[in-house]
Amino acid sequence: MTLSEIADGLEVTASQRNRGVAVADDTETPLVERLAAHADDLPCTPAATATLVDAYTAGRSVGDAAREAGVTPMTGAKALHRCGVEGVCPLAPSRRSVVRDWLDGRIARSEAVALAGGDEADFALATYVETHDSVPAVADAVDAHVAGSAPLGDGDALGGALGSPDGLR
Repeated sequence: MTLSEIADGLEVTASQRNRGVAVADDTETPLVERLAAHADDLPCTPAATATLVDAYTAGRSVGDAAREAGVTPMTGAKALHRCGVEGVCPLAPSRRSVVRDWLDGRIARSEAVALAGGDEADFALATYVETHDSVPAVADAVDAHVAGSAPLGDGDALGGALGSPDGLR
């Protein structure tokens, strides 16, 4: 069977409408205002959360970002997790399965802490991460804010790493 035989008898019965390009840009709205509607879902104030996001995405550690926001490092890590920031859980995914086993009642807490490695604070944060999902609307607002922010460095996407072209002659 050839392609023309397969296509024989086919006809177009609907037309496609050109809807144009959808544009929704609210990156000019401050992050604090976007987070205010979700204040009940965050472990700290929207202002502290916005400060955390700005500091953390600028390259500071969770602890430094938390100090700048005026919250504890644990609260800072929880807020960043709720904002959809990846990598704030101190335990590897295989170690987090131990936390899930404890949450499901399959092992004792003392055994879970020992098997997970790390300390009590690491275990507590991993437990929070396992029991609280990121908030999709907050994660979207943070993603839009980070995408709309200036690149790292002095406005140069590479941070001046290449130097000026004059030095190449």
